[in-house]
Amino acid sequence: MAEPLRPIAASFVAAGPSGVAIRDRLKGLTAEDEQVLRMVGAHLGVLASRDLAVRCRDGLEHSTNRWAARKRELTPESSSRWAGSVTKASHDQWALARRCQLAHLQSLEAGIAAITHRLSQPIGAKGSKKAPGGYRSRQEWHAKTRRLHVLTGRLERERANWKAGRVHVVRGGNRLARTRHHLAAAHLTEAEWRDRWQAERWFLRADGESGKRYGNETIRATPDGQVSIKLPAPLAAYANAGHGRYVLAARVRFAHRGQQWVGQVEADRAVAYRIHLDVARGRWYLTASWQHQPAATMPLQAALADGVIGVDTNADHLAAWRLDVHGNPIGDPRRFGYDLSGTAGHRDAQIRHALTRLLHWARSCQVTAIALEDLDFAADKTREKHGRNKRFRQLISGMPTGKLRARLTSMAEATGVAIIAVDPAYTSRWGAQHWQKPLTSNNRKTTRHDAAAVAIARRAQQHPIRRRTAPPPHDQSDRMGHRTAQADRRAAGREETRHRTPDRAHDADGPDAARTRETSAPNTVRGTPVQLTLTV
Repeated sequence: MAEPLRPIAASFVAAGPSGVAIRDRLKGLTAEDEQVLRMVGAHLGVLASRDLAVRCRDGLEHSTNRWAARKRELTPESSSRWAGSVTKASHDQWALARRCQLAHLQSLEAGIAAITHRLSQPIGAKGSKKAPGGYRSRQEWHAKTRRLHVLTGRLERERANWKAGRVHVVRGGNRLARTRHHLAAAHLTEAEWRDRWQAERWFLRADGESGKRYGNETIRATPDGQVSIKLPAPLAAYANAGHGRYVLAARVRFAHRGQQWVGQVEADRAVAYRIHLDVARGRWYLTASWQHQPAATMPLQAALADGVIGVDTNADHLAAWRLDVHGNPIGDPRRFGYDLSGTAGHRDAQIRHALTRLLHWARSCQVTAIALEDLDFAADKTREKHGRNKRFRQLISGMPTGKLRARLTSMAEATGVAIIAVDPAYTSRWGAQHWQKPLTSNNRKTTRHDAAAVAIARRAQQHPIRRRTAPPPHDQSDRMGHRTAQADRRAAGREETRHRTPDRAHDADGPDAARTRETSAPNTVRGTPVQLTLTV
């Protein structure tokens, strides 16, 4: 029997971002400026490490009183605002570690369930689409039995840590900490690794305050680009301006969203800043971020007024096709490729470039809606589910679903394009079944991904993915076969004669009967004209 279909969620317009982050390089720093930045970052980094350790020891017993006590302890060695930024960063890092711990627990539970199921199957048993089969050999079965015990032990430890509120956090990053033991593989010397490690553990960021001058009293950037820092109390002797401040020689010019940033600081609205060093390049950067009220989402029907572009996300490209308001594909499909190999910066640039080309095409077509699948492969990335199919697991892990959706939503807001999230259920299967062959011609080869893009767009338009049935080519269907989609054999009236359609308009009123006329008398008899005689 056919498997029951899962319910399909309704499509919705994705909400826009609620914050903005921009970055610019600090050019023209003097040797004294760099020395002061290093000293301030190292001093505050020690305080941040100490405060994070206290926050982790508090665990679930943390309260607002403990938060205030931590801030009072840090204030004499820095300032009240620096202490507030440090304690808030520690709290956010602990909360992030808790969320990661919960995700790790769910991953362990999924892996244990998969191994337990496969161990219960006979060796060599074949699996199905919904459940995997048994292991291939006795040796693999034995190895997975041992791994089951290992994962069970890890799960028990993580559950105990979760109940106790105990988390494990590495300031500077766990990956960089492990790199210390593999310097040859990372092509780093011990000194180079030490520089990166220290730079990652520095603390040079401050939250903004609305109503204060230029939106931040700790790290201040004026509309003309001047950057100054409030020095901690032990380093106040290095100040070159009043009130214990140090003014940098560099000026910032935010090329991206610069006018928005100027409007934000001139209105004294809160702006958070972060100063960090790129050790590999030897460059200092300033990142500004602020929150704003997200714009009201466009109604679904208004977004679809000019058609829609369906986008199918793949590991190396985006397959897109434009549809009109009736759900019919227009023109040829488009493909926007990207390469996700290399560094994180290279991958991010590739994604941004592909999305930029997609949005430019949408604007040229005057389409205000892009339909995208609401994908999430969190449950499919475990190696226990797909077994030895390592390439498939790498393919799923390499698809940037979350980053692509966040990037596209943020970039589309500036161009006035709405992003419609649709349920990804059966889009590839039904698209290939109903659209791949009809859209293929001698001059165009339609791929499975192109057909999936059509299915995604039609689902966003609330149209069925199935194509409209084509009529038979002749007056009788018996000559060339029946229609491509027939009613079920159990449907009532399936074999009955169809009612004739009147030759008037379909929406006109009147009986459903064909127009008739009186038959005229024949003027021939067996082909011989009749001779009429007129008698007077």
